[in-house]
Amino acid sequence: MASERITLTVPGPDGDREVGLSSPNRVLWPEPGITKHEYAEYMLAVAEPFLRANGHRPISLERFPDTIDGERFFSKNPPKGAPAFVDQVVCTYNSGRRHPQVVLSEAAAVVWAVQMNTVVFHPWASLAADTDDPVELRIDLDPQPGTGFADAAAIAPALREVLAEAGLTAFLKTSGNRGLHVFCPIEPAHEFLDVRHAVIAAARELERRMPDRVTTNWWKEERGERVFVDFNQANRDRTMAGAYSARALPAATVATPITWDELADGVDPASFTVRTVPERLADRGDPWAELPSAPGRIDTLLEWWERDLEAGLGELPFPPEFPKMPGEPPRVQPSRARHSEPTEG
Repeated sequence: MASERITLTVPGPDGDREVGLSSPNRVLWPEPGITKHEYAEYMLAVAEPFLRANGHRPISLERFPDTIDGERFFSKNPPKGAPAFVDQVVCTYNSGRRHPQVVLSEAAAVVWAVQMNTVVFHPWASLAADTDDPVELRIDLDPQPGTGFADAAAIAPALREVLAEAGLTAFLKTSGNRGLHVFCPIEPAHEFLDVRHAVIAAARELERRMPDRVTTNWWKEERGERVFVDFNQANRDRTMAGAYSARALPAATVATPITWDELADGVDPASFTVRTVPERLADRGDPWAELPSAPGRIDTLLEWWERDLEAGLGELPFPPEFPKMPGEPPRVQPSRARHSEPTEG
């Protein structure tokens, strides 16, 4: 028996496109009962701001063949048979490998990704025109056990001040979960390692000002009940859920751009879902509409990085799957390092 299939008409740059959607009634989010068709319609409703934030750049697709509670896998390469309106670009990874990665440049490509069972979209910080040099400085405020969204919200204004002192304009979005993401548009004048160092410099400055509430400790056992500034999200091929992407969480929450005034008023990230965000966009517009228009530079942050190097603060650990990097400290969990120290006889 043939599976159910519908066709969606999607506006494109050269006229409408017809995009097929198989199994449209398959439920992706069991708790609210959101189907694949409903998610495709959601992506159509947010396509313009979604593409402004995530389009024309390498993107990884987090795909779910069944529900969000089932199997998941990441897809980077354009699959065989992808339509011509799905773009691609060859990327270089930290291992030195190079291979093509999906690029979404129009609404039909976004709907095609949903047809391919994509739930979460993970865009790079760089554009397809220059994959090596990011156009965004991204800072992930990650609440640790014992803290929550309110703690991240409380330190975000201080981070905004730090970034403003460095000449950067900060924009906000919820992570779709417990955290906050702070983005600054930057000129594509530095490669990923430099941008990572700029993030570390900003994070260390914030930590100095709020040591009881902020940590840059990579090892979880050393973080305490503080908000971790995840500097490793600035690395090449490390991504966050893109703006207006849903998350694979029970309530179908969405990683949603917000204003600083909304944050100050006590915004509830759980209120932003696949079913509420389209109306929010219609009523309030896109808080990130102006994000790409005034990119800054990271020169001041890199000066702070050099200042901290001279003061004895060196490189910080990279994720375990990365090759060993110059100046990186040993990748040994502190408690294990202590246990391996020789005892006095």
